Amino acid sequence: MAADTRNPIALLTPYKMGKFNLSHRIVLPPLTRMRSYNNIPQPHAAVYYSQRTTNGGLLIAEATGVSDTAQGYPETPGIWTTEQVEAWKPIVEAVHKKGGIFFCQLGHVGRVSNYGFQPNGEAPISCTDKGVTPGLDGGDWSPPRRLRTDEIPHIVNDFRLAARNAVNAGFDGVEIHGANGYLIDQFMKDQVNDRTDKYGGSLENRCRFALEILEAVADEIGADRVGMRLSPFADYMETGDSNPKALALHMANAANNFSILYLHLIVPSRVKTGQEWCETPRSVISMRKAFNGTFIAAGGYNRTEGNKAVAEGHADLVAFGRLFLANPDLPRRFELDAPLNRYDTSTFSIPDPVIGYTDYPFLEDHVPA
Repeated sequence: MAADTRNPIALLTPYKMGKFNLSHRIVLPPLTRMRSYNNIPQPHAAVYYSQRTTNGGLLIAEATGVSDTAQGYPETPGIWTTEQVEAWKPIVEAVHKKGGIFFCQLGHVGRVSNYGFQPNGEAPISCTDKGVTPGLDGGDWSPPRRLRTDEIPHIVNDFRLAARNAVNAGFDGVEIHGANGYLIDQFMKDQVNDRTDKYGGSLENRCRFALEILEAVADEIGADRVGMRLSPFADYMETGDSNPKALALHMANAANNFSILYLHLIVPSRVKTGQEWCETPRSVISMRKAFNGTFIAAGGYNRTEGNKAVAEGHADLVAFGRLFLANPDLPRRFELDAPLNRYDTSTFSIPDPVIGYTDYPFLEDHVPA
């Protein structure tokens, strides 16, 4: 099928995100692949990311630890040492050679960890001493240690230093990982945060940690290089909130105060209400309208749903995780409305540098010689 370049689908229209000129609206979101041996990004990551790069396309690197306490999964990358920064440089260069825009997601898992991932076998840190149920999501989670109030600025500083390191590695910007039940999300959500100091209690207090990180990172590298990922409507890793709409709107309005580049929202594509399924709640749209910057939506979209989200103004950009993982030429396939490779969940998080990582075929690989 020939592409109709005169009337491109909404996902394939250009978009100006701050100072970045995007050629389309299809984003590679951060996907943890567990192939960074000893927390060092590897050369095979340069192949993986460059395969998924288009001229003017936006890619966000997998969750990258800001410190030696930030890890909770095997073989995930970091960016707190000189060796890690140097290892990222050729990966970033490979993306830039093909004209891509590359952001690094900076994260800390908080209580979603165990003694084995922590320095000197210490307890994971969090806003609380309440742990994740052992065995949840297949993890052997250890009870966390509640951070003292005077320790929190040190964690904020870890994010600041990591942002500087990311820019030094060549990244165009960073995404603060405030989603998926990890440390920042743990502070924001009232079902986890049981603090009584200035970082707990009210909505404003629970969001203080997230916003201090946002401010520190924006001050360090410039707000025009900073995005943030949020999942206020989800309860990943037992991290839920009693009033997600209020949390979402508070964070959208607070983010405006720092003039950051984008918000990246994990949108539950369908929300269970009783025995029926309904469309995404209007509160998601309210958050989108409240935020002044670029709004990226993620959440199991397909080509039709992603087009609809952009065409109806519910998102500026749409992130496609599993589809992009399995289809390195996803923008081209969407342009042609071509068949998609099926993803294999059994190879998402194995350490193999090729299988399930860089061996998904491109469209032209299917064409007979």
